[in-house]
Amino acid sequence: MTSRKSCFYYVHDPMCSWCWAHLPEWQKLEAHLSKLLPVQYVLGGLAADSNVPMPIEQQQAICGYWKKINHLIGTEFNFDFWSTNIPRRSTYPACRAVLAASWQNAMEAMNVALQKAYYLRSMNPSNIDTHLILAKELGLNIKQFSDDLSSEKLESEFKQQLAFARSLPIQGFPSMVLLHQGDYYPIALDYKDHAGAIAQVNEILAN
Repeated sequence: MTSRKSCFYYVHDPMCSWCWAHLPEWQKLEAHLSKLLPVQYVLGGLAADSNVPMPIEQQQAICGYWKKINHLIGTEFNFDFWSTNIPRRSTYPACRAVLAASWQNAMEAMNVALQKAYYLRSMNPSNIDTHLILAKELGLNIKQFSDDLSSEKLESEFKQQLAFARSLPIQGFPSMVLLHQGDYYPIALDYKDHAGAIAQVNEILAN
């Protein structure tokens, strides 16, 4: 019998390319886990607010990550992003958009929409204009969404999520952690097969 205090945490960032690569297996894993225990998303926040254009060297490095992921896993990317945008190394705005959408029960929908906007549609996920377009496409209340984005309440909750993410036994994003009977267990992550994670969770829950 699973303890009431058990919870599965998925620590992510909507602008993390490895989170995008993990999405198909994560969705399968989440569907299984949600039948066993609560599943909670935690925003990790890769990069703080910045209006400074990303240096060319950093653009080339991140583009190189995309190519590596595409080669290793087959994840689709639209490389036009790098020639049609002025990228910024700032993921906090996208994180806030996910959090604001969560207050309209659209957290997962906004997270995936941002990933697709970034990796497939060549839209800049650091821009509020992009967030508003996606919110409209998702059928959200735009005024509420816009007000929430800049609210002190949202900023406070976002900071709490960042602090919690940093307190967990993780090495980067995405990461998975199981809380069971007061202890936190890092869960192994496989980008091609979620079966190992299921087996590990089941073993911990059985103890």
